This record gives sequence, structure tokens and C-alpha cells, in this order.
Amino acid sequence: QVQLVESGGGLVQPGGSLRLSCAASGTIFRASTMAWYRQAPGKERELVASITSYSTTKYADSVKGRFTISRDNAKNTVYLQMNSLKPEDTAVYYCKAPDPYWGQGTQVTVSS
Repeated sequence: QVQLVESGGGLVQPGGSLRLSCAASGTIFRASTMAWYRQAPGKERELVASITSYSTTKYADSVKGRFTISRDNAKNTVYLQMNSLKPEDTAVYYCKAPDPYWGQGTQVTVSS
């Protein structure tokens, strides 16, 4: 059984920063590609960033240059550093391990 627990969401002003964390239980983490997704109200869930077990990263065009995904295998944790946040980044952010595992989501609101 794998559990993913996200933290770090909140309310931030445009231009601000947040760091999301996702702590994973179980033995799946170190060999797995991990990802962050987000879902805004009325929109489909979309991939934000992913990181392989070799730390190869991929980003959605909308967040390139602003967000950074990283992982700490010793802590079984994946991070999403979000800088220069925009109102359109407002969404529930989800951590994902290989199917079928998802975190519960954490709300990020960017507003003045």
C-alpha cells in the first residue's frame, strides 16, 4: 500500500512563491517516476511536472522557468518549488506515483 501526503499549499500574492511537498510511504518511491498535476475549477486535471528515478524532469509549457520539481530519495519526498506565481496557477495540486496512487491534493490560491 502506498500513501502520498501533500503539504505546502496556501494563499499567496501574484509574484510570490510556494513549495509543495509530497511524502510517500511504501517501497515504490525510489524506482518510480513521480509527478505533480493540478486541477482548476471547471477544468481537466493537467500534468504540471514529472521527475524520473534518475531525476530527469519534464514541465508543462505554462510553468517552464517558474516551477522546479525535485526529489529526495532518502526522505521519500518529492517537491515542487513554485516561483513567480500567477492567478492562473490557482488550482488543487496533486502528487502522483505510478498508477493507481494519487495524493489527496493541496489547494494553491494566487490572489491579491
